[in-house]
Amino acid sequence: MRKEFRILSDHGLQYVPDLRNQPVSERFRGMPVITAGGEPSRIEAAASLCPTGAIDKQTGSLDLGRCMFCNECALNFPEIFRFTNDYRIAASKREDLIVKPGNNGSPGFDGKAVRQEVRRLFKRSLKLRQVSAGGDNSCEMELNAAGNVNFDMGRFGIEFVASPRHADGIVITGPVTENMAEALEITYEATPSPKVIILCGTDAISGGLFADSPAIARDFIEKHHVDLYVPGNPAHPLTFINGLMDMLGI
Repeated sequence: MRKEFRILSDHGLQYVPDLRNQPVSERFRGMPVITAGGEPSRIEAAASLCPTGAIDKQTGSLDLGRCMFCNECALNFPEIFRFTNDYRIAASKREDLIVKPGNNGSPGFDGKAVRQEVRRLFKRSLKLRQVSAGGDNSCEMELNAAGNVNFDMGRFGIEFVASPRHADGIVITGPVTENMAEALEITYEATPSPKVIILCGTDAISGGLFADSPAIARDFIEKHHVDLYVPGNPAHPLTFINGLMDMLGI
């Protein structure tokens, strides 16, 4: 026992005590800040530079659901675009992922858009089945990290399960390829109702770089209600966990 206590003492506190306010590296790119009144020609040039069309060439608004967080807009047009390290950027509505010029805060989570049964049934226990629908394993790795000893989302009763029949909802990563479309539908149908759908990462939310590919089949996303959008490329574990906490009202 003495050896075990010594190990605990040496390791110190491993888990993050406050997941709402945990500091992250200044180099992390999260919530963008867009300066209002930018020169139209500069905004148009930034929009042309964006690889996924996340920047509106007329207004300069930036769609976090399309953004790759590549930082090219901020590097080339620093007087207009800047990324902060605020990871609290998940949203309950797709339109809330659009950051407009002059908006210097997080997009804000609309709790009223959350279905009442989600909080009533899953607030203290939420089991999720993760589906990699053509993902590149980046978001998938971050989702694995969300349950490790550091982030420990299991403290809120949230965990991933092996079968959709044991799940309360599905977390989709990847742009949803044609080869995975049927498997995704089968997984969703196997999940008991009521069930939640969470899109994690730019690829899942909008298709990302692959949005115009003929290998993509996003009918599933278009016909089902999505409960939570978690942007990022990949999404940070803190973005995912904070989004879940907002959705569940924790």
